[in-house]
Formats: sequence, C-alpha cells, structure tokens
Amino acid sequence: MSENRMLKLDRKIFIQGEIRLLTGMHVGGSSLGLSIGGADKVVVRNPVDNLPYIPGSSLKGKMRSLLEKSHGLVRIEKGKDGWTGALCDNPDEDVVQLFGYPADKAETGEKYAPTRLTVRDCRLLNETELAAAENTDMYLTEIKTEVSIDRLTSKANPRQFERVPAGARFGLELVVDLYNVDTEETEEEKSRSERFINLLAQALMLVEDDYIGGQGSRGYGQVEFHIDSVTERTAEDYRDAKQKKKDSEYLKQFSLFMRGSGSRS
Repeated sequence: MSENRMLKLDRKIFIQGEIRLLTGMHVGGSSLGLSIGGADKVVVRNPVDNLPYIPGSSLKGKMRSLLEKSHGLVRIEKGKDGWTGALCDNPDEDVVQLFGYPADKAETGEKYAPTRLTVRDCRLLNETELAAAENTDMYLTEIKTEVSIDRLTSKANPRQFERVPAGARFGLELVVDLYNVDTEETEEEKSRSERFINLLAQALMLVEDDYIGGQGSRGYGQVEFHIDSVTERTAEDYRDAKQKKKDSEYLKQFSLFMRGSGSRS
C-alpha cells in the first residue's frame, strides 16, 4: 500500500444528548432471582446500582436493522430453519462500513476501515424523579399485564412485563471514527464521512418512527431523541493533548433533533 493509502484516524465525532421515553419500554434482562410477585419479563438493569439502562448494543442493532431495511440491503435467504433476513455484510456498503461486519467475514481494501460507530450504554438520567412517582410497581418501573386469548377456548393467558415508564430520560452518546479514506470527495458524490453522518441522522429518525426494545407493535418503546451537542477531536488534537472538544461542522445534520424543551410533531 502506498504512503497516501496508509490508514490514519482523521477525527472523532461526538453526538451527545438524551433519549426520552414517550411510552413504556421493555428491553429484556435476566429473570434469574425473581421474587414472588415480580414480573414474568423483567428489564435489563445495571448490576451495581440496579438502575434500568438501554444497552448500546440494543440501540445500535435497531439503528442498523432499520437502515438496512430502508436501503434495501436485507437479503432474504432460505435455510434449514426456514426463511431469514441475513445481516448485510457487503463491505462496499456505507451501512456496513459504519456499523461493522463479522470478523470471520472481514475483507481488506484500500477504502475499508474498522467499525466507525460506537454506541455507548444509555444511563438513566432522572432516577430521583422516577423514584418519587407514586404509581410505579417496582423500583423505577411499572408492571403491565398482557393477556393472550385462546381463539378456541377463550382461555386467558396473562403475562406480566416490567417496563420503564414514559417520561424516563436516558443519556445518549454516539462516537464516529472518521479516517483519511473517508474524507475523499468527488464531483459525483459526497465524501464517505458526510454520508456516514447522514446515515446516522436517518437512523435516529427511523428509530423515532419505530421503537426500542420488545413489544413495540403493542405500543411499547416509542422514543424521542434530543441532541445537545455535536463536537469533535482531530488526530492532531489528541497528539497535542487538547482536552476541549470543538463544535463540529456536522451539527447541521442533526438540527431536527435540537429541540430544547419542545418536541417534534
């Protein structure tokens, strides 16, 4: 590889804000150690402080899945267990370069680079507010009973789901690594770095019009994103040990989510 094709980090982009729940959310956790009278399906909690959180893997997986569907990248395959929608692993696709692909299928190329996007775990921000709520059933959460009815016998089969209630707020932090191979721009198309950022904005819009967690078709997991800042550090900033992040030129791509105290209709 020639010198101008050496892989080099150009900058890191930091997208920070909040995820606000508009309806109760169920991201499932381990049911081990459930007490009598607890829910059948519990939410995932931090084992140290017992606070509900949204795993970065859950949010990242949802964003990728919706983007692949919207860009027509879901390959329908028939295997021994029936039809499946396989994960897109074509490294020439921007979605794959942004979100990554399995190590056992990794390919090399002069414009390929490691996974660009990191999605941090989303920590609960308003514990005190939720703890003071009078009508929660478990600590910081509610219990919602779902009932399935046998179509022949009319027998009811109730199940209880633990949900983080509407009004909960979680921290959001996305980090995008941009490399020198991403910054090239031609007359025909934008640079890959700009396409990556546009994909992220698309993904957030798609998630807002979908849901996070399980039981979304029953009203669970509707969210709204509030972006507070889009900043960056360049490779030179790291070499010079500069602590302060700079406002990023990509701020405008997230203007839809700069809501302040308001909401998008």
